[in-house]
Amino acid sequence: MRNGGWPLYSFSTNDIAPAKLGDEKNKYTNNKDEIFKRIHVVPNPYYAYSEYEGSRVDNRVKIINLPTKATIKIYTLDGALVKTISKNDQKTNFVDWDIKNDKGIPVASGMYIVHVNLPDIGETVLKWFGAMRPVDLISF
Repeated sequence: MRNGGWPLYSFSTNDIAPAKLGDEKNKYTNNKDEIFKRIHVVPNPYYAYSEYEGSRVDNRVKIINLPTKATIKIYTLDGALVKTISKNDQKTNFVDWDIKNDKGIPVASGMYIVHVNLPDIGETVLKWFGAMRPVDLISF
């Protein structure tokens, strides 16, 4: 009798474990559609706080499950470019966005379009919603 009659559970982290693009052992890195399904902005939706933030004035989200090279462009719904982020790093599979535009000004609450371009692979579009809190510098 296996496990003394007690229930036996098993699980696998193969579908969430980081893997290099083109890894023959991992079916999720050979299929372009599977690569794009894994790319996300977290947290989404963003409600004025995330666990990635280090202080009260720090706002931060991550774009995760990226390969070594990626270009991320964030747009408003009317098509205005807000921020461009480039990734060229083998050590990480994510980038941080400080929820500011290219000029360093915090963005407004609302919906944003995140365009992810992976050289030699393709591109995908994500949607992200953020509800921003007003900056409170008086209570420091």
